[in-house]
Amino acid sequence: MSDAQSLIELIPRLRRYARALVGDRAASDDLVQDTLERAWAKLHLYRRGTDLRAWLFTVMHNVHVNRMRATRPTDPLEDEMPELAQRATQGDALVVRDLERAIGALPPAQREVLLLVALEDLSYEETARSLGIPIGTVMSRLARAREKLRELMQGKGGTKLQVVK
Repeated sequence: MSDAQSLIELIPRLRRYARALVGDRAASDDLVQDTLERAWAKLHLYRRGTDLRAWLFTVMHNVHVNRMRATRPTDPLEDEMPELAQRATQGDALVVRDLERAIGALPPAQREVLLLVALEDLSYEETARSLGIPIGTVMSRLARAREKLRELMQGKGGTKLQVVK
């Protein structure tokens, strides 16, 4: 019996095994065809005298495994990973508006010190020289301005925010 004839006789068994592996008739037919193509190309590796059916099932199993690996997503966690939470930015403009109003509500002496230190990035010494006041006064005005600003931004103190012009 020729090698071709032996392969042809085993096709029904290959189809049955492929159907059990894959479950879908069309996919199992494709698997049988790919198995027969590979077996025919690698027939020189088959050892005469051994069970051809077992060798073909091994070839089929390897073809099936290779297909499964090829169709598996490259990053299997991508679909399962939750999206990272992002901070909502809709309220940012409102916070800036409230901050502007709170700074405007500060007494002028505190507002001057706060803006020079925080906004203009001047040192306490440079702020003291700019305003012509002692450095201790700069530090106390800044501390009071920060505390008042914190209260206003948190809605404490009962002070209504009004823009001072």
